Amino acid sequence: MSSPRQTEAIRSELDTSRAKGDLRQVQIPPCPELLAQLQQAMGQAEPDLNLVSHIASQDVAMSAALIRMANGPLYKPVGPPCSTVGQAMTRLGLRETAQLLSRFLVQNAIPVNNRQLARFWERSAKRAAAMDFIAQQLPGMSRDLAHGFGLFLHVGMPVLLQSMKGYASTMVEANARIDRPFIATENANHRTDHAVVGALVVRVWNLPPLLMAAVRLHHDFSALGAKDVDPDVHALIAAGLIAEWLMRRHEGLSEDADWAANHAAAMAWLHVQWTDLEQWEEALVPIFDAT
Repeated sequence: MSSPRQTEAIRSELDTSRAKGDLRQVQIPPCPELLAQLQQAMGQAEPDLNLVSHIASQDVAMSAALIRMANGPLYKPVGPPCSTVGQAMTRLGLRETAQLLSRFLVQNAIPVNNRQLARFWERSAKRAAAMDFIAQQLPGMSRDLAHGFGLFLHVGMPVLLQSMKGYASTMVEANARIDRPFIATENANHRTDHAVVGALVVRVWNLPPLLMAAVRLHHDFSALGAKDVDPDVHALIAAGLIAEWLMRRHEGLSEDADWAANHAAAMAWLHVQWTDLEQWEEALVPIFDAT
């Protein structure tokens, strides 16, 4: 199998399962129209600045979030504060603007109201910011893919919560058990898991195939180095493990089982050392705080 074949196999698996398999009862929220427009605008060789500005102005709360971020300490504003979307976009830059808009639109499309997923979108935003930072440190890694991976990594959880009876109890059980991985409990109880459902969201929303494959495989660390997996997917999975560890460090949490078992392979795949991680951890503090 060549590298792209694995991505094609995942897409085929999802389509088949959604048509006549275990995913038929999973309700995928529709992709926000503004997100589709934003993806189209940013996917052009020369992104349409006017269209991005128009998208940002379509929702008062989204515009306010953009202006608030531009006036925040992370961007060290000099002079009078931004008061318009255009001023905020100029200060933030196009890529950062698009990332913030994407986070806002996804969060509003998939609301989370459950104590088992407290701070879900806050942590997703932090993970996405960490992935974007890591991509800047690793030549050849797409910042857009990295940010999307951080944002969509666990999106299957709130979707399952809305679709599957008893999933809230499953999360409690899965977090408590030490005899098997989280997704094993999900599959035992619901015949699917958040990695599969998250990949389905990416697929239905017509987001990049590599993002779909990475979300699908993000708990399958045996995929690191496998010949049938695209190298960019390897990199996203490895960087995601590091981003999660850095985020947990910032939050004062202990390392999780995935990190303990797989960090050496992830670091080796990305050719990073402990000294790199120490520098990244320090540099991410203001980014995490702002997010």
